[in-house]
Amino acid sequence: MLEHGGRLRKAALHYGIAEADWLDLSSGLAPWPWAIPDIPLRAWARLPETDDGLEQAAREYYGATQVLPVAGSQAAIQLLPRLRRTGKVGVLSPCYAEHAEAWRRNGYIVREVLEQEVDFFLDSLDVLVVVNPNNPTGLSLTPERLLDWHARLAQRGGWLVVDEAFMDNTPQLSLSSYADQVGLIVLRSFGKFFGLAGVRLGFVLAERKLLKLLAEQVGPWAVSGPTRVLGQVCLRDTQGHARQRERTEEASQRLAEVLERHGFKPQGGCALFQWLITERAEQLHEFMARQGILLRLFAHNSSLRFGLPADEADWQRLEHAFDAYAKETL
Repeated sequence: MLEHGGRLRKAALHYGIAEADWLDLSSGLAPWPWAIPDIPLRAWARLPETDDGLEQAAREYYGATQVLPVAGSQAAIQLLPRLRRTGKVGVLSPCYAEHAEAWRRNGYIVREVLEQEVDFFLDSLDVLVVVNPNNPTGLSLTPERLLDWHARLAQRGGWLVVDEAFMDNTPQLSLSSYADQVGLIVLRSFGKFFGLAGVRLGFVLAERKLLKLLAEQVGPWAVSGPTRVLGQVCLRDTQGHARQRERTEEASQRLAEVLERHGFKPQGGCALFQWLITERAEQLHEFMARQGILLRLFAHNSSLRFGLPADEADWQRLEHAFDAYAKETL
């Protein structure tokens, strides 16, 4: 199993700090989860059905022609490699590590490429995987550039897989409206923007034939009845969407300013996190953990991802921890 953010229980045991006493900034999740609606008993008591309105709500929210609900976009990441024969896969890196791992595990030759290397390698690839906006760097690529890569791949029967897990704040950059084109697969995560990662819901946007093949791999009843009810309510809450976009963008900007004020100017980020490269990444991660503040450490490139504090008390706690760090390292 690869390392991920959000392993709060492990940190609590390691540092001897109760779970309730932590400020968990290790996951790129909106810290303001949607209210859970009343869920009718039948959603718990009956097997889920696919004509209950979830797919329609998702098509409207994402602006897509076809969608397949899955138990989190992670499920699709693991299953997509089963739909092709082995070949060469490029993964725009650094990014969410499960992408490269899934293709390698299924026997593909995987090359992790930098943004400036994609055009050089693209014509030798069968599949290109891009996270946009990227996690953890925050890099955003334009639809025009991605559609050009897709066209070059598709003419040889290749795929462009775009993971848009952090796209909800910038829908104008999404490829969801193009996802009915052959060879273009868009993954959308529900839990990050709506702050409800625990419900395990995601969507695959692609042309009908591919979604049918993927649905056979997913199997029946992959998304629970209560999750389907909850998903519809959230996806149709347009006022809530506007409010969430506004406060995440404000918090992300404030977080960048806090980091810079303490001598750690971020190298990237998006509306749900900021990303910092520093030779002191491990030291800062350890210090913050001793203060009960959990960050996401990427040891291989000495970087840290900071999620968003939820309220003023969390902001003050982060500020005080940075002040204490400065005193200790002087």
